[in-house]
Amino acid sequence: MAQYRIIDADGHVMELDSELREFIGPPYNNLEWHQSYSFWPGLTMDGYLRSLRKPGGWAGGGTGPSAKDWLSFLDKNGIELTVLYPTQGLTHAAIQDKDWAICLARAYNDWLYNKFMAVSPRLVGVALLPVQDLAEAVKELRRCVNELGMVGAVLPAVAPGGRLYSGPEFYPLWEEAQKLDVPVSTHGGLSMPSLGLDCAANFTVGHTLEHPFAQMRQFVSMMFEGVFESFPSFRFGCIECGVGWVPYMMDRMDEEQERKGHYSPRCKLKPSEYIKKGNIFFAVEVEESALPLAAQVANPNALLWASDYPHERDQRDFSHDIPSLINRKDVSDELKRKILWDNPLRFYPRLRARIEQGAAPYANFARGKRAVT
Repeated sequence: MAQYRIIDADGHVMELDSELREFIGPPYNNLEWHQSYSFWPGLTMDGYLRSLRKPGGWAGGGTGPSAKDWLSFLDKNGIELTVLYPTQGLTHAAIQDKDWAICLARAYNDWLYNKFMAVSPRLVGVALLPVQDLAEAVKELRRCVNELGMVGAVLPAVAPGGRLYSGPEFYPLWEEAQKLDVPVSTHGGLSMPSLGLDCAANFTVGHTLEHPFAQMRQFVSMMFEGVFESFPSFRFGCIECGVGWVPYMMDRMDEEQERKGHYSPRCKLKPSEYIKKGNIFFAVEVEESALPLAAQVANPNALLWASDYPHERDQRDFSHDIPSLINRKDVSDELKRKILWDNPLRFYPRLRARIEQGAAPYANFARGKRAVT
């Protein structure tokens, strides 16, 4: 049975205000805190219940997985390391107070480093950036990469008023990410009225559409406004919305470029050509029927596997994911190896330093790891 080295390109921490408070800086650190009010806008501001699950379903119980819980999950599933994204932080772009947004992003990043990254080289973080102040976002990205060893950054895909990340005010951020050789990903997680889903009273409807709608909007806007032309080495990720939509969107964008390209002069090539270059990455779902097609028409070197642990499902169900992908007959062994190991290293090149930092533990883990069946 073939063995695969595996990197989880997108796992999650579940940050709590009570833990973050320790890292809140001035002038907020000396203020009295009433716990009835959260530091964050809140994932439930879209009106959907996300907090309740069958007994035993939440990893770490009501506090979310600790570093110890995460390492246990990695060992159980034969995963060498994970890249950690936020939970409540996916609402960060909805914060209206600029100074608080800057302070909270910094506190989150410090908490993530101290509670997870400092515990093990197998737990790696991406920086949460305050889009409310892009000069500060650039500074925070630089700090998190150079001082904390983070391997990328995340921007919540949904911002108030339908704000898009394609404008020239974001150019310094893309330039800094390109210079630091780290990716920036968008990540959904909130069904706000700006997505047009506020009339969906069914959570299944809202959740089905919120992740792809939010990211398609950002991605298509960035494409036609010339972000990928202006920053040819910049790596961008669409995380947690699958890849089946990509072949369709490639055709759709190429057709629009052919017919209406004069409205988008900064997009010099066919949009499909930018995707085929391999700097735009997509996290796949293990059972997507369109995965072979996406690998064929997009770029097989830009597809990632992500656990999304501990979100969405009962923690007892995650063990089926990797075997589901590995046992697929319509996906080659070569593509499986790329998705599970090679491509995450392309997307997050600074992961190599974390692997080297834990060279002996990683080597022992890889040698003793069971075959995933």
